[in-house]
Amino acid sequence: MSKRWFAEKKREHYYRLAKRENYRSRAAYKLKQIQFRFNVIHPGWLVVDLGASPGGWSQVAAELVDRRGMKGGVVAVDIARMKPIEGVTVLRGNMMETATVEAVRGALAGRNADVVISDMSPDISGTYSVDHARSVELSGTALEFAQKVLRPGGNFVVKVFQGELFPGFLRDVRQSFKNVRANRPPATRSQSSETYVVAKGFEPRRKEQGASAAGERSSPGRGGPGQSETVLPGRAREASAEASGPKRPLSLTVPGDGGREPGEAKAGTDEEE
Repeated sequence: MSKRWFAEKKREHYYRLAKRENYRSRAAYKLKQIQFRFNVIHPGWLVVDLGASPGGWSQVAAELVDRRGMKGGVVAVDIARMKPIEGVTVLRGNMMETATVEAVRGALAGRNADVVISDMSPDISGTYSVDHARSVELSGTALEFAQKVLRPGGNFVVKVFQGELFPGFLRDVRQSFKNVRANRPPATRSQSSETYVVAKGFEPRRKEQGASAAGERSSPGRGGPGQSETVLPGRAREASAEASGPKRPLSLTVPGDGGREPGEAKAGTDEEE
């Protein structure tokens, strides 16, 4: 990165605000804005944060679940190292690998999550079509995981880059959730193509019914949920830690707010699906 890029970043409003309010990244304000608009996290809830490093989203989630005399929990996962956060169980591993998924399940200690949030991003190649496809693959991995661990009625928030595969991903999410919106919080950089899919009201049987109906109609171009297994090109590491229960600091992320992102889009918009 150039010196000019770092100088501009330091002058940027949300970067300076994060420094002042002791958040680990400017991305914390994206989750705050999503929470203000959609109310996806409640006191006492159990949250799984995918792609958590450096920890801005986990900090916000921990604040939201420990309120009104109620104490919830946050399990944070990333491929990168992450410093401990009070009240957060930190796991390090790759969500594309079974060992990491099982480690997260262990940290949940037999409970279902109330919310799965994901700010995962792929390594940016600079080629728009490649970065978009990798982002959709990674978001599909987060969706598969959410379908496995969420309780009925649970919520899901995931980052994905805009592009030709985006409508298909929205259809996949809609097969499992009652309400789905695509939203660009104001803290999103204007030059970024990232969008957040906010899904509320997990319905496990909704996915099965959608797959059955799609099979009966034999609709072209609309893949069933069984096709969401993904393999993301690039680095892959085995999970380096196993969880023994919530509240035990352990460290995974694809950086949630780092790197250059392709494309341009207008911030502050959302549409209901």
